[in-house]
Amino acid sequence: MMVKRKSISYAKWGYIFIIPFFVVFIIFNLVPLVSTFYNSFFENYIAQGYMQIGPNWVGMDNYSTLFSPDTELSKYLGNTFVLWLLGFIPQIFFSLLFASWFTDLRLKLKTGAYKVIFYLPNVIMAAAMGMLFFTLFSPNGPINDIYMKITGAAEPIRYFDNVWTQRSVIAIINFLMWYGNTTIMLMAAINGIDTSLYESAQIDGANPTQTFWKITIPLIRPILLYVLITSLIGGLQMYDVPQIITKNGENVNRTSMTLVMYLQKHLFSKNYGMAGALSVILFIIAGVLSMLVFFFVQERDPKAKKKKGGNK
Repeated sequence: MMVKRKSISYAKWGYIFIIPFFVVFIIFNLVPLVSTFYNSFFENYIAQGYMQIGPNWVGMDNYSTLFSPDTELSKYLGNTFVLWLLGFIPQIFFSLLFASWFTDLRLKLKTGAYKVIFYLPNVIMAAAMGMLFFTLFSPNGPINDIYMKITGAAEPIRYFDNVWTQRSVIAIINFLMWYGNTTIMLMAAINGIDTSLYESAQIDGANPTQTFWKITIPLIRPILLYVLITSLIGGLQMYDVPQIITKNGENVNRTSMTLVMYLQKHLFSKNYGMAGALSVILFIIAGVLSMLVFFFVQERDPKAKKKKGGNK
């Protein structure tokens, strides 16, 4: 007589293990997100420092107010993108350069110490980095002291009173904080490429530049896509560094005020309806740009295109 053994299903344990994630996500992400959307349709603020106005349903009035010429929303959006690009372009360039060097088997570099050095600025708080560079580039700071001693100039350079020098300092801080993290991720991606591909290319006579563009870049495209999207979202959320460098964004006609700095002003003034509407706009911008980046950067299969064209 054969005894039937009851099969054990482990599928339920997988669901149990992911329950904490969904609980935390719903409480701390989904509920605030829905609440922000809901409150963006209300008038809710404190007038004259003590009188509470609302919450009163106003529909799309908060959104129409934000898009009016008086709010200069497009100016703050442009400032945000300029600051992000000034930091991201050198970041991705040097990260790719260092990642290619440190993973090159012919150079035989020991990368342990370099990884620590590159990643160290990422450990420092952004506010601390902002204060450090604010002190370095201030009129009485060491940068101006060195400049005046070398050139004999009578007046220091006022870096924070000029649009592009102010933006450049912010871009330098963002670059130093994030290029190490990007370099390490790209190094991991390159190390995952089968070395036989490089050996085959070398046998076929390909030079390092050709192997970089024809082998390395296509195969690390998913990581590049991840870096680009996360950097873009982080750039849209830029706040602490420009807040410190520009003294609450008011320097030089608010040419370095970002969207989140503008959002913070509404929160500080207790104008929760406008703050909610601006948060929704920022969320939509981040979502649309991320989808566009994913669409244009993702790898496309040429065979699939041919097959689709042939079916026509």
